Amino acid sequence: MRKSRNKRLLEKVAELVLPPHERKYLMKRMDVIGDIAIIKIDPAIEHKKHEIGKTIIELQPSIRVVLRQVGPTSGVYRTKQLEWIAGEKRTWTIVREYGCAFKVDLKYVFYTPRLSYEHMRIAKLVRPGEVVINMFSGVGLFSILIAKYALPKRVYSIDINPKAYELMVENIRMNKVQDKVIPICDDAADAILRRGLVYVADRILMPLPALALYYLPFALLALTRNGGYIHTYLHVFSRKGSNPKDIAKYAISQALSCLGIRFKIVNIRKVRSVGVRQLQMVVDVWCSGLKDDLSLSLLSKGEPNTYPY
Repeated sequence: MRKSRNKRLLEKVAELVLPPHERKYLMKRMDVIGDIAIIKIDPAIEHKKHEIGKTIIELQPSIRVVLRQVGPTSGVYRTKQLEWIAGEKRTWTIVREYGCAFKVDLKYVFYTPRLSYEHMRIAKLVRPGEVVINMFSGVGLFSILIAKYALPKRVYSIDINPKAYELMVENIRMNKVQDKVIPICDDAADAILRRGLVYVADRILMPLPALALYYLPFALLALTRNGGYIHTYLHVFSRKGSNPKDIAKYAISQALSCLGIRFKIVNIRKVRSVGVRQLQMVVDVWCSGLKDDLSLSLLSKGEPNTYPY
């Protein structure tokens, strides 16, 4: 199998910086986000971390900052725990996808280059005149690419993280889609319930696996009475011999059936690996509109954390 450019770079760094018996401790994986590289360094070679970072920059001048990931993605805002080890002392950068530019600050917001294909895949599915709600929009990549490459009537782009919202507003302006994308800083369920987003959407994105099933009833509430499409992202633990597509299909089918929704799954695909035997999957599903009794029940509750789902 052909080695990736990043893997070859890290092998060269290990040869230059580490003695042979320590080279095994440098993980051969590096994410490059804009001009920032993120690497993991085993504690056994922590004393060489600054030299490792400096050498990465020397060998790859397009990289201006090297950060070390010191903990998993965690917290309400799903951010990485990062430590500066070399280059300019900053955590923000500009990333580019499909002709659009996005400012991200890796200290405060979630971003992964491994969703690039998925961003454009969804944009290509949006039909002219659709109203789209992105319930967990981050800095706005899905929303802005939809506005740029499809012909939506409106994209409501929601995120509860104030820093992500601030960057999203800047990205909307930078990519000149103010006429299409409406940024909202709020909990996604609260935004739907209280900001006039009930029965308005033809298509809904739920790109936060940790909350997707929990917030599914509110996504359904936002669909037009004629129904529409929901793109639900899930984390699936795939045991040996199991089919991750079947697991994702079962999860979304059970959730929708419990709510009395007519639905048709139109596509299931693996998005990326997120851990040992853990995959991120997306289920594209057409759903009928909610029945009035369930709609009234959700509207009367008013708070997402009171819904026993």
